[in-house]
Amino acid sequence: MSLLHRLFEDAKKADSENFLSLINRCIAILREEPREGKLDIYGRLVRMQPKGEVIVLGDLHGDLESFMKILEKSRFFEKVESEDLYIVFLGDYGDRGAYSPEVYYVTLRLKEMFPERVILLRGNHEGPKDLLAYPHDLPIYLRRKYGSAFNTIYNSLTELFEAFYLSIIVDERLVMLHGGVPSRAVKIEDLAFALKKHPAETHLEEILWSDPVENLMGVAPSPRGAGKLFGRDVTEKFLKLLNVNVLIRGHEPVNEGFKINHEGKILTLFSRKGAPYYNQSGAYLQIDLSEEIRDGWQLLDYIVKI
Repeated sequence: MSLLHRLFEDAKKADSENFLSLINRCIAILREEPREGKLDIYGRLVRMQPKGEVIVLGDLHGDLESFMKILEKSRFFEKVESEDLYIVFLGDYGDRGAYSPEVYYVTLRLKEMFPERVILLRGNHEGPKDLLAYPHDLPIYLRRKYGSAFNTIYNSLTELFEAFYLSIIVDERLVMLHGGVPSRAVKIEDLAFALKKHPAETHLEEILWSDPVENLMGVAPSPRGAGKLFGRDVTEKFLKLLNVNVLIRGHEPVNEGFKINHEGKILTLFSRKGAPYYNQSGAYLQIDLSEEIRDGWQLLDYIVKI
């Protein structure tokens, strides 16, 4: 059995004690990363140099089958030991999918095995209690699998979510986050320290919850009940602030697994498929960061549909 298939079998068989131990080990890894210096970390922001290959996944929402296909098609395990390769998760690993515990398990094992190669971003389904998505059915799936231990596991997972990063900047190339632009950001610290500034300032809420729309200037209330709808002018101002060309985000179900907004300045990825979103395809991105990246249209050549 390959390492890939063994990992997914372990996820299905792991008992509550094993899962809880894995969560706590990953909390320790994430807390130590800023001190170790293997990743360039500023607050909850990760800086990446424009070199090496990156695999970028959007929302998985408990879709274990699509997750396996992505790791298989991208040849992650074959490449990660010998090549300059990273894998980035844009958040929303669980909720809305029956295999949510297993998706978290596999993701955390990847982080444990290849800590400096795996970067975990926070989604709105990993949000703080005052910004948490509803319905939030992760506890139901945990209870179904782990019985009375579910509450202890869930509490450890919420502690883990606090350690996830909020954004990644690839110098002069890209910014990656889960939802949308913090429309009132005026300096990089607003992005890096959005968690500390919450709830006095809206940066965290917009990073986790906002969505781009066309034919809008500025921002408007979101039908989600949190975050904002934001227009192209907001995107352009944000990209200029960070000296990058494209925003890559997840958060939004897309029938084809990806879409472009704001004249190529935003790429949305959605990596799960099927119920309850009923999108036809999931998609992920796999690209060499040493290439000059001008806009999202260019990235379409590097999208893989599943």
